[in-house]
Formats: sequence, C-alpha cells, structure tokens
Amino acid sequence: MNYFSDIALITGNANRPLAEEISRLLDIPLTETDVKRFADGEISVTIQESVRGKDVYIIQPCSPPANDHLMEILIIIDALRRASAGRINVIMPYYCYARQDRKEKSRVPITSRLVADLLSVAGTERLVVCDLHADQIMGFFNFPVDRMQAMPIIADYIMCHDFDLDNLVVVSPDVGSTKRSRALAERLGVPLAIVDKRRPKDNVAEVMNVIGEVEGKDVIMIDDIVDTAGTLVGAANALKELGANKIFASCTHALLSGPAVERIKNSAIDKFIITDTVPLPEEKKLDKIEVVSMAPILSRVIRRVHDGESVSVLFE
Repeated sequence: MNYFSDIALITGNANRPLAEEISRLLDIPLTETDVKRFADGEISVTIQESVRGKDVYIIQPCSPPANDHLMEILIIIDALRRASAGRINVIMPYYCYARQDRKEKSRVPITSRLVADLLSVAGTERLVVCDLHADQIMGFFNFPVDRMQAMPIIADYIMCHDFDLDNLVVVSPDVGSTKRSRALAERLGVPLAIVDKRRPKDNVAEVMNVIGEVEGKDVIMIDDIVDTAGTLVGAANALKELGANKIFASCTHALLSGPAVERIKNSAIDKFIITDTVPLPEEKKLDKIEVVSMAPILSRVIRRVHDGESVSVLFE
C-alpha cells in the first residue's frame, strides 16, 4: 500500500504543468477531475474518483484570468465537500487580488479580504501561498496559512550559475520590496541598494533616485509581482544610466500583462529569472527569461502538512 494512498491531488486549468511536476515528485497521481465550461461560460466540475476521507490538496494559482481560476477553486472545494473529502487544503502559489489589501482611499473594497472570506466559506481548511504581496493578508484568514518564499530558490539559482558575487549588488526596485531584497543580499553576502520611485497612477512608476552604489556593478533586482513591467524596466534603465554593468531581474509571480514582454525584450535587463507560480505561455517566452520551479518546495510542504510536521523549516 502506498504511504500516500490517503492523499488526493487535484488541479484545475490554471497551471497544470506545475501540478504535474508536484505529482511526479510525490509519486502521487493527479485525481481525475473534469473541469469544463458550459456555452455561457459557467464552470462545471466533476471529481471522477472517490476522495472520501482523503487529505485533498488543490493545486491551483489564481493566475490570469484570475476570476475564472478563482471560481474553479471554489467550485472544486464545494464538490470535494459534497464528496465527503477528509481535509481540504488549497495550494495557491499566486494569491489573486493581493494588491487590494487595504482601504487607501474612499469607497474602495479590500478585495484580498473578500477572497479570503470566499475560500473560508467554501470550506478551505488550510492555505499555502507563495510570496504574498502584503504579509498582513495572512490576518484575513481564520484557518492556517503557510506563506512560502521564492527568494531562497532564486538565491540558489544565482549561486549555482555564473554570477560574479564579488561584484554583485542586490537592488530593491521600490521601497516596498526592501525586506525581500535585504534577505536576498544577506543570503548572497552582497551589498543592497534601493530604487526610490513614485507612482502617479496605477501601473505607472517613475524612478526618482537610487540609494546605494551601482556604478560598475552587476545588479540583480527581486520583486514579488511583475505585471506590466513598468517598475522593473524603469528601474533597470535607470540603473544602466547610472553605470551599472550587467542587469539581472527576478520575481515570483510573472503576470507579464499587456506590454510587459515587449518592454522586457527592449530593456537593459540581461536576464529575467522567474518562478512557475504563474505559467509562462509560449508566446511570452524570451531568451532572456529563465524559469525556476516552485514544485520541489511545494511538494515538501504537502509531505510535511500531511505528516503533521513543521513547515517553518522550509521558510529558510
């Protein structure tokens, strides 16, 4: 009898390659699940195998189109509850609406809290996410949340490839990413610099100043989300003008919406390291984009959660 015979892995349509890699690493087949759409766009879910009493893990980021993939998760959870699943865990590498985490002006929603409520009401008993945009979002939930980090995986990639650590500086693309950037700098044992920017409107960023020494240095920027790539490319071009040598960038969730791919292609960025929390479509692939997988760490999370072991050791 397989040691993990009481585990069921389920995925929707958001990122099947990631789910398949986690399935391979755990040596647990994905449970046959039919997720389809009616002619009017409504989502239909059928779990085609018994999950009664099983520890179920739904592997699905809320990558674009976020609304469709979020609804898939909620409907899958409802189907599992009605199929008498034992414990329902959601592995959501990319948590959608995370940038709407506070009421920063009048008459706006706190949508990240709304998503938390939806997951809770649907029947989620545990959530695993990667690099939440704001740590305080974890306080929106009334069940356990494990927040994994991509930074150690990106750091390992840098240390295992041809990067000149003696001439490398980690650059935070904005003040909000300083904590993540400092952690990477400390892990690599290199200096830190910070880009000071202002955002006159959504998805528009202007670089004002760079705090730190970058002239003649190789630099690497790290961020959690790259959407239209305006901040990233603006920072990269500003660093180049300030005399930076090679420019590398990295992020956890590469949404790459709208003009992002074209901007990155024509930017001063030499290499862009991303994770597979969000799938990279064929039409968005560039020679300068390198993908590293979160599957190894997420598979270890599933093992530890199932065995009742601490997950905090994986944060390091």
